[in-house]
Amino acid sequence: MKQIIILLLFISALSCGQSKQPILGETEFQREINSEYKDASKSPLKEKDREKFKGLDFFKFDSVYVVTAKFVRTVDEQPFKMKTTTDRLPEYVKYGELIFDLKGKPFKLNIYQNQDLIKKEGFEDYLFLPFLDNTNGEESYGGGRYIDMRIPDGDTIIVDFNSAYNPYCAYNEKYSCPIVPRENYLDTEVRAGVKAFKKH
Repeated sequence: MKQIIILLLFISALSCGQSKQPILGETEFQREINSEYKDASKSPLKEKDREKFKGLDFFKFDSVYVVTAKFVRTVDEQPFKMKTTTDRLPEYVKYGELIFDLKGKPFKLNIYQNQDLIKKEGFEDYLFLPFLDNTNGEESYGGGRYIDMRIPDGDTIIVDFNSAYNPYCAYNEKYSCPIVPRENYLDTEVRAGVKAFKKH
């Protein structure tokens, strides 16, 4: 009897060990987002998608998409209501402009600050960079992608498009997501960051 109990304990320990798979990802960003999306308490995924979830699809990390941008602070900007995928209208301010070259071509993106979020501890210097590009609707999510950033100390800022992620609406329509302003369209393919999500 004792041997049977030991055997059963061994089998259950073995199956537990097999079900706990390592977090996939080539970079720290990829591992972090995969870990978050596997976690039922944080994941934007629908339950049926989360049960089969092993990891998001990413473009391969490419240092070409890590650019140093000139940061131009835009002062005297008026707060505005940013459109979302629902009737929610969060208040943002255009905080600055990012001017940079990507693959030999000049570009400019507006960067925004959420007026509610900056009141939360740890987010006082948080900036929001939404953008559209020519991979949208094919290799990447049709509604564009986001990058989380922080206020820089000087007049330059590193933009890492490898850390571009999808709005939560890409996974679950219950979320209310900011719609990328049209002026933040990049007329190029940004083959970096999270790819389009294939729902089950």
